[in-house]
Amino acid sequence: MHKLFLVLLLATITAAAQDATPPQLVHFDAKMVDTSVDPCTDFHQYVCGKYLAANPIPSDEVAWGVGSQLNLWNESVLHGTLDQLAAKKSDRTPNEQKVGDYYSACMNESAADAAGVKPIQPLFDRINAMKSTAELAEVLALLSTSFPAAWEGSDNQTNVAFLGFGPAPDYNDARQVIAAFDQAGLGLPGRDFYLKDDDKSKSIRTAYVAHVAKLLTLAGEPEAEAQKDATSVLALETEMAKLQMDNVARRDPKNLNNRFTLAEVKALTPSFHFDAYLKAIDAPPSSVYLVSTPAFFKGLEPLIRQQPLSSWQAYLRWWTLAKSARYLSSPFVNEDFQFIKTLYGVPELLPRWRRCVSYTDRDLGEALGQSYVNRAFSPEAKARAAQLAKDIEAALDSEISSNDWMQPATKQAAHLKLAAVLNKIGYPDHWRDYSALTITSNSLVENVEHATAFESRRQMEKIGKPLDRTEWTMTPPTVNAYEDPQTNTINFPAGILQPPFFDPAKPDSVNYGSEGGVMGHETIHGFDDQGRKFDLNGNLHDWWTAADTKAYDQRGDCIANEYTQDVPEAGVKQNGRLTQGEDTADNGGIHLALMALEQDLARQNQTLETKGDDGLTNEQRFFIAYGDSWCEQIRPEAMRTIILTNPHSMPKYRVNNVVSNMPEFAKAFSCKSGKPMVHTTQCRVW
Repeated sequence: MHKLFLVLLLATITAAAQDATPPQLVHFDAKMVDTSVDPCTDFHQYVCGKYLAANPIPSDEVAWGVGSQLNLWNESVLHGTLDQLAAKKSDRTPNEQKVGDYYSACMNESAADAAGVKPIQPLFDRINAMKSTAELAEVLALLSTSFPAAWEGSDNQTNVAFLGFGPAPDYNDARQVIAAFDQAGLGLPGRDFYLKDDDKSKSIRTAYVAHVAKLLTLAGEPEAEAQKDATSVLALETEMAKLQMDNVARRDPKNLNNRFTLAEVKALTPSFHFDAYLKAIDAPPSSVYLVSTPAFFKGLEPLIRQQPLSSWQAYLRWWTLAKSARYLSSPFVNEDFQFIKTLYGVPELLPRWRRCVSYTDRDLGEALGQSYVNRAFSPEAKARAAQLAKDIEAALDSEISSNDWMQPATKQAAHLKLAAVLNKIGYPDHWRDYSALTITSNSLVENVEHATAFESRRQMEKIGKPLDRTEWTMTPPTVNAYEDPQTNTINFPAGILQPPFFDPAKPDSVNYGSEGGVMGHETIHGFDDQGRKFDLNGNLHDWWTAADTKAYDQRGDCIANEYTQDVPEAGVKQNGRLTQGEDTADNGGIHLALMALEQDLARQNQTLETKGDDGLTNEQRFFIAYGDSWCEQIRPEAMRTIILTNPHSMPKYRVNNVVSNMPEFAKAFSCKSGKPMVHTTQCRVW
């Protein structure tokens, strides 16, 4: 699944403190450009310099930009709703009771402090009672149904202990949902953090061991034992890191389409009791099992056999804390945050109300999201956004027809795939049913466990059933968007269909440059180096001729080479192969948005050169709006972590590299050959 943003994925980690004055939405303002900067030298600085100078990163933020301000505004909308529902003890609908009581329990910090480690003591007791590694499967199943994410793969792994398991569309027949096992088990952000030998990586590992030991000590272990256990955890996870597929190889879906019977899965790791695990999580049988990384599961076998039971128990205790510390008493919350400082450089913990809004949105998103939609996203806005998406798709349809590097048969298949795309705008057509979920105002940990068990059951019930293309995997207030190649859908939550990305009060040139760029980005993902490998039905199927594949790869190589670059402020080099899909989507998406704007203006008897009251041409305003959407600054520590693990480029390059590839930009701002924003070799696939 392709997502638009990188930093907003960290929104649950940090956030700005609540001000006395409610947050304000940012609106496009052409006067905000920095006229002391030549747009042909550094367009990102020209567009964003004033904004970034006036909006430094708050002390409790990983990053700050226009998207961050929108995220804060959205959460404030939810905050008002949750405060009201938490205080209202009667005359609530079932969904209102759930979201109100969940938030109330979360905000009860004194109750969490009084409880200490007690909420997770039953899990510790079960781990400590293990008699052999034969019980690993049962205990892991208990953890995976107690805390979220066992069914959610990420760019690097599933972020849980040992293994991930959940439903997935069949790569060979996306109409059906089958079961899938994924590599997992690393507490650090990715395998490079264990395997790199530079001083920074070593210092992070040292801090990680100290962090693991501290949490184990808070949970009751003697300091010497906790230090020993933490060292054991790092050693065990390092062995797992060696077994994992790297994140560049993981981008190729062909590498993940490894099909096994259950008997063959068991043969990979005979010492792990898969039957017990699947029974404990109530997973139905599957016609076939996907195994993302067979070598990982094969390598787990000697680890289970060779590592003593005590090492596995330490590992499981650590993962229990890693998944629960943020919900426990203040000492656990604060120590959990201390290591976030190491990875992301943020000095302060976000206020509790924002953490609680985030958790409620995660666990009851479609119950809470209805109130957001009612307040913040009108039917008129939805209709206009839907039309914008159609305009973008019409531009891609024209681009496919007119390009000179595809054979007619491949073009026809591309047209059919584009015609089959399902656009999902704002929110689901049918809201999720939470009637089977019990939520009380008693305990946050208890509510998280109940919500996880509810969601786990919901996920397991998908296996063996037809795929539901209409399901959403983002909640309505989310400031993000995504494309899913196996459902062949593009998805734009109401949360991102707000200023400055989408503003019905602004000219079309602004909306096409900002939200049009977002929609173009997601549309192109269906045809990037990953998405192009799926057909109109979402099947992993090569519908390209050999000549077209070669022509595509040449254009993709240009993108990958251009974006393989040092990022001095982060102290690491960006791998253009890791970011190739996102970079392809950025470059193609804004090209489509400009094509769509030109057609839109023609309907209004205008052109790209028509000037407005602000003295800008439509084309200039379009590019400034695009640049505005990436006005964001990121802490250096966070940059390093993101560049090593995440397939998105830094905001500066998402502006400057893109416009430098566009002759239309050079024309709009009269940029001469040889200027930094005019690349000699201009890269674009679509």
